[in-house]
Amino acid sequence: MYDIESLYEATSVEDACRALAEDPQAIVIAGGTDVLVKVRGGKLAGAHLVSIHNLHDELDGVTLADDGTVEIGPITWFHHVTTSPVIQATVPTLGEACDTPGGPQLRVSGTIGGNVCNAATSADSASTLFAYGALLDVVSTRGKRTIPIEEWYAGPGRSYRERDEVLVKIRIPRDHYEGFTGHYFKYGKRRALEIATMGCCCLVKLGADKSTIDDIRLAFGVAAPTPMRATGAEDAVRGLSVAEAVEKIGELAQAETHPRDSWRASKDFRLQLIGEMSRRSLIEAARKGGADI
Repeated sequence: MYDIESLYEATSVEDACRALAEDPQAIVIAGGTDVLVKVRGGKLAGAHLVSIHNLHDELDGVTLADDGTVEIGPITWFHHVTTSPVIQATVPTLGEACDTPGGPQLRVSGTIGGNVCNAATSADSASTLFAYGALLDVVSTRGKRTIPIEEWYAGPGRSYRERDEVLVKIRIPRDHYEGFTGHYFKYGKRRALEIATMGCCCLVKLGADKSTIDDIRLAFGVAAPTPMRATGAEDAVRGLSVAEAVEKIGELAQAETHPRDSWRASKDFRLQLIGEMSRRSLIEAARKGGADI
């Protein structure tokens, strides 16, 4: 049973912000793949919902700005992110990550904005958006602000987005992706319909010789209470040969991450995953960039 006290269908982003400001109990719903599960389970009993599901003109789709910034509407389905020509040409690793949540039905109802706003460390888009240094634009009746994704997460399942703020755009600037190749690696007990036991995204920019790491970004989901980048590991292997980086990256990442014990996996097993997934993701990212490894 869905215990919903009220459902308001917003006609615009401005209208949604007004409705959220007027009702202190109201929360946003878009695809509903997280919110409705919580309602049915009693975690959001008597929910007051403000739907942005139909605001396609303002919040849906993927575009490339004149300055090369990739702009993603928050109610864009995972499937549309994956299949977008803009995504495939600029940030294809994000498309790979968005092809892994749930199954086909979820990926044509779940939204990338909901994945971000739900703030789960296991969110499949999170580690890749961390690696790309995404910027998140939110608005409310008080105005607009931009939050870098590394400043978005307040803790497990919590973000610094205020209840009455609406995420209106996810942006990836050109210099955050240009010249990089990447790989997203999700580990779970099943190949589909599975929450990540560990997620790892590696982006690399190779030197002209295709054998040196000019730049690298290594990000994880479920390696800490929130998604994170292993910046210490990145610094340590930047400038090394690909072969040297592959040899060292696993232990460096293990030293920097803080996974937990849970019923899905032990801390020790997750640490083993971090080491192996770091190496494999780096190898695949480097191969896509032309490295012979």
